[in-house]
Amino acid sequence: MRYSRLVSKTVRETPKSVHAPSHALLLRGGFIRALSQGLYSYLPLGTRVVFRLKRLIREEMIALGGQEVFLPLTNPRQLWIDSGRDAIYGDDMIRFQVRSGRNLVLAPTHEEAMVELVKSVITSYKELPVFLFQFQTKFRNEERTRCGLMRTKEFVMKDGYSFHRSFTGLNNFFPQVFEAYARIFKACRVPAVPAEASVGMMMGDRSYEFLMPTEFGDDLVIRCAGCGYTANADVAVGDLDSPEEEPAEVRRVNAGHAHTMDQLSGELGVPRSRLAKTMVYSHSDELILAVVRGDQEVSPEKLRALVKRSPLTLADRDQLQFHGILADYVSPIGLPKDVMDLDLNVRVIVDDVVARTPNLTIATNEEGIYLTNVNHGRDFSGEIVGDISRVLPGARCHHCGGELRKERVLELGHISRLGDYYSRRLKLSFTDAAGQRFHPPMGSYGMGLGRLMAAVVEANHDKRGINWPPALAPYRYFLMAIGRSAKLARIAEEIHEELGDDVLFDDRRISISAKFKDADLIGVPYRLILSHRTVDRGEVELLARGMRTPRRLPISGLAAVLEDLAEELDEA
Repeated sequence: MRYSRLVSKTVRETPKSVHAPSHALLLRGGFIRALSQGLYSYLPLGTRVVFRLKRLIREEMIALGGQEVFLPLTNPRQLWIDSGRDAIYGDDMIRFQVRSGRNLVLAPTHEEAMVELVKSVITSYKELPVFLFQFQTKFRNEERTRCGLMRTKEFVMKDGYSFHRSFTGLNNFFPQVFEAYARIFKACRVPAVPAEASVGMMMGDRSYEFLMPTEFGDDLVIRCAGCGYTANADVAVGDLDSPEEEPAEVRRVNAGHAHTMDQLSGELGVPRSRLAKTMVYSHSDELILAVVRGDQEVSPEKLRALVKRSPLTLADRDQLQFHGILADYVSPIGLPKDVMDLDLNVRVIVDDVVARTPNLTIATNEEGIYLTNVNHGRDFSGEIVGDISRVLPGARCHHCGGELRKERVLELGHISRLGDYYSRRLKLSFTDAAGQRFHPPMGSYGMGLGRLMAAVVEANHDKRGINWPPALAPYRYFLMAIGRSAKLARIAEEIHEELGDDVLFDDRRISISAKFKDADLIGVPYRLILSHRTVDRGEVELLARGMRTPRRLPISGLAAVLEDLAEELDEA
């Protein structure tokens, strides 16, 4: 490709609104352009990187027995209603009606559609297991897009789905995908850390994320420096100290207008760890009161898993007021009688740290009034006691007792063991050899290409520009000629023709320094430099970022020489 014909322009200055290195370098290098907030166009350089990412991922998926398919972006909304996820996705999913009156959605993921596809083509359990994957556009109505390709509204994802005869088959296949993902990230030179994750909107019963530590990430992970335990902050577990003391006599106190944990701590002169707070969530005709210690926060994901309800929505002030509950003083103690008499199921869920912490101070559903020395089991109780709090600084590792730390990360891939959630709800079933009807267990395996591309840049750049891994670079070689003569131009043209699609030939009439800057910025791994001096010797100079001095190669048979050197160069 001639640079003069390439639909791409480098930019010297980074826009003031751009902060993440990947966003800056992909814009400046001419890989992407913003069409609107959270919507990006890929220029030829960016498209070539995506092509190479697809090739790398495709090879791994096919090695697992995967077969590539391509499903529609738009799905019938009824599928999502049947699976129960129409309500779960809420405003994150775009719904619309076509002229026939049929209701459709822009699919944020394709579990439902893939089940329908399998229903239409697989007729016997003997055809299982089946592993299907695709590269397809997704649309999620993200409330906050950020950092270029790290969080967008529209993106291309590799999503794969496996269908099995048994849970044992799914459990055996799941780690194979896990290892394939690890190989993909290693080939991309991205430091991906596997972590336990919430199932979230994917549903199912087990989930893992692959995360890259970066200050520009929008997720938090909890890690133990001692044993290496790693989990998403939504599901991480940890241990907190609780005092050992005898239950004291309950006292009634007036804290005035103090109602936040900080205000109450100051007013009463006690640490937040000796307070209890109640958060109220709603689901259908239920109110769920989640009680945690004052120095903790509720994990909606842990709470959802414990009560087996989804979606859970944090109740707002109007909703609480409708039921006669004071939002600032809500408590499992002293609930209005009207609430208990309504055709409304009120459930109290107590965090296990609250259950073992004696003599807490808690609200009473009366303005300004609190009870001190309250103990779970004696003064109030919950339907369920369990871990519903997020791990915060100060907690210890549940496994080794080490210090737990927060780290900001970027999610690169997500694999989920779905069980029979979708096959059961969407009525996908087969009869096995024993004549028993079963719903095939499923797995789901996703990886966003744009986000992975951004992660590669975050992990592989310097002050001069991007340093693409050779397998992902838009071009392998950047060819330039220093000087002007018919002979030099002719040889450059011959090398350009010989190397074909592997080379970006900078034929622009600009300064050599500008060419070198552009080569560094866009990150083509190897430069081939011609000059009058090298041509007279029948040689071309090969230079890479890590090389201090150029390597001299013969012009004659250059393509074959470079092919022989490829493995050595890429491992250097």
